[in-house]
Amino acid sequence: METKNVVIITGAAGGIGRATAVKFAEANVQLVLSDIAEEPLQALAVELKNRYDADCLPIPGDLAQTSYLEQLVTQTIQRFGRIDALVNNAAWRTLETLRTINIETWEKTLRVCLTAPVFLTKAVAQEMENRGAGGVVINVTSVMAARPSGCGPAYIAAKGALESLTAELAITYGRSGIRVVGIAPGYIDTELSNDYTDPDGENISTRLTAELTDYIPSGRGGNPREVAEAIFWLCSPQASYISGTTLTIDGGLKPNFNSYSTKHLQFPNEF
Repeated sequence: METKNVVIITGAAGGIGRATAVKFAEANVQLVLSDIAEEPLQALAVELKNRYDADCLPIPGDLAQTSYLEQLVTQTIQRFGRIDALVNNAAWRTLETLRTINIETWEKTLRVCLTAPVFLTKAVAQEMENRGAGGVVINVTSVMAARPSGCGPAYIAAKGALESLTAELAITYGRSGIRVVGIAPGYIDTELSNDYTDPDGENISTRLTAELTDYIPSGRGGNPREVAEAIFWLCSPQASYISGTTLTIDGGLKPNFNSYSTKHLQFPNEF
């Protein structure tokens, strides 16, 4: 992206959001950082200022609140006068099946993971249209939209819907020069991939990660920086003809049918 462009990143305090903020800061892009975790968000803004002399506006708040969505856009325009890209990265979810999830958890998950990205996109796209210079919206979905686990019904529903809406919104705003693109990460080593527990409360993330990695052709999980690099490129002029589609970043997990342990049983000399 060009110097002095303005990017809003939600869920910026950790994981993919933090890595994305660092990547844009390295390129001297002006940043609006959103997260519900106020202290880590403020600390990130200070770090980016000290390391890269980045011009950052941290705006902590809850994406489940409509007033906060309005605040994000209004304060961005007041401070910078423009919005060039929006990265809808923030997520919230619980680990449970449809057998136990209640309607309050269902609705909160959808508000954060689906409703907030959609209506934040609506507000940002209006500002982009008013300015007449186009822009980019990146929706961070998940490979789980196509490969569900059985223990995240609201999260899976939200990510699947967001992936479909990526195509819908690309059509809606395309003639205004606004590109809408999805990113579907697979297993990425973040906070959300390290909070799995058994019924006794014991953390079993390492075991689950090992089993999952056995299905990944690349032989490892990804790191947030690898996703951030893709997001940065998709926001650049080099990706100007990419819109209405979702890029999967999963090391080859999605198309793989069985684990490498199973392949080795069948073809010990080939896998």
